[in-house]
Amino acid sequence: MQDYVIVVNASDEEMGREEKLQAHRLPVLHRAFSVFVLDERGAMLVQRRADGKYHSAGLWSNACCGHPRPGEQVIEAGERRLREEMGITCPLVPAGTVSYSIDVGDGLREDEFNHVLFGSFSGDARPDPSEVSSWRWMTPATVQEALRETPSPFTRWFPVVLERLRVWLEGHPTAVPAAARRAWESVA
Repeated sequence: MQDYVIVVNASDEEMGREEKLQAHRLPVLHRAFSVFVLDERGAMLVQRRADGKYHSAGLWSNACCGHPRPGEQVIEAGERRLREEMGITCPLVPAGTVSYSIDVGDGLREDEFNHVLFGSFSGDARPDPSEVSSWRWMTPATVQEALRETPSPFTRWFPVVLERLRVWLEGHPTAVPAAARRAWESVA
């Protein structure tokens, strides 16, 4: 079965569809999402992408990423991929958008109009091993320190979408409990 992405213009207006791998080879701007999940303390759920992923394999990133299917709403797609990849369920809310064009190696690019999604969850993930090789909860300060000191273990898009989430949280202080707000204020 071929997997398609939604081709968009710079305003996120749908222009058509393209086979997923081909969209990353051409490249072509397409709709994507990045899901961030925080616990009640503000720690972030991060995953290490499985070694079998077609790009950015073995790198650390946010809870999950993906592409809505043609006809699928972004939030529905994010909640679906969160269940499929991490084995958890939580409602997601939009936390802004960001566009980027990033070389991810092996002749592939991420040219994405990315919808950043946010959810709260406390507990253990049950990831699909074909998608995720490892996972952990990390404080925002620990993530920021790791990105400054040794960014190579992280996906190239992770700092871009993380900054979008940080800015959104700053403007939506009631979106997370007080303890979580304090954890994120330290990385401003």
